[in-house]
Amino acid sequence: MASPPTCSNEGSFKTPKSARVRSSVSSGGTPITIPASPFMKKLGCGTGVNVYLMNRMGKLNASPWAVKKINNKCATKQLAVYQKRLNEEAKVLKGINHPNIVGFRAFTTAKDGSKCLAMEYGGEQSLNDLIEKRREEGLKYLHSEKKLLHGDMKSCNVVIKGDFESVKICDVGVSLQLDENMRVSDPKAEYIGTEPWKPKEALDEEGEITDKADIFAFGLTLWEMMTLAMPHLEMLEDEEEEEEDEDSIEDSFDEDEYYERLGTRPALDVEALGRPYRRMVELFYLCTEEDPKKRPSAAQVVQALESNAPLDKTPSEVIVID
Repeated sequence: MASPPTCSNEGSFKTPKSARVRSSVSSGGTPITIPASPFMKKLGCGTGVNVYLMNRMGKLNASPWAVKKINNKCATKQLAVYQKRLNEEAKVLKGINHPNIVGFRAFTTAKDGSKCLAMEYGGEQSLNDLIEKRREEGLKYLHSEKKLLHGDMKSCNVVIKGDFESVKICDVGVSLQLDENMRVSDPKAEYIGTEPWKPKEALDEEGEITDKADIFAFGLTLWEMMTLAMPHLEMLEDEEEEEEDEDSIEDSFDEDEYYERLGTRPALDVEALGRPYRRMVELFYLCTEEDPKKRPSAAQVVQALESNAPLDKTPSEVIVID
């Protein structure tokens, strides 16, 4: 039985050292015209706000802006709260100049009277979106085209090049061949994996290993991204905080509790993560179902992510949530 595991061009979206554009509200500079919402592409939304892509037409080599506006469907009593937040965000952003933080461009009033915060456009996908989709595309390729079970999915086996030029799965040394029904074809083949990421069926000597074993491990890899920890090892980390002596840590580690937790879904503080992590949380719960048949396939997850549809509203043939 394996031991608990131990586990690395600045880009084209730099913030210029000085932004030439100024707010038409606070200065007498060139007025800035923000198009009405229907004439901009919606990039996303947050609590009380929507973010749009503004293409600055007629300006030579002008880069697009991301424009944050108050959602006009907000309850009237909440408008003042969201407006204050937008004002504060504009004030803070205007004083920041760093290549890894989106830059301030303008804070102005649209034709409809709404306040708008214009920012450097950093791209359509968040870090989570990028990693989820590219990693799942890798699994889809292994499962669907190569009929291979990776056999050891975890964050240590996902490598990222540069400024996320590429996200790739590595370490396929323990992969297993799958048959046409996505089951491991050799009945004598052993699923290696790494303990904290193993599903129940891989811990059971009589368990049937399918492509869904990778999906469970993928779900726990999402958990790693959200918690910045390794699954089922939080109790060891707690002990390390309390004890400095290695012998004491080893003596106090509850091995029985650790092995009881293996193959289960770790606890997740969903409320603390908030709305921005909603899709990732949904995907985590789907992928870590104890019953392999209830987990989506890699192809189904890719289809859901590519369609950008809410996972709990995706057609039943793509993903089903009980």
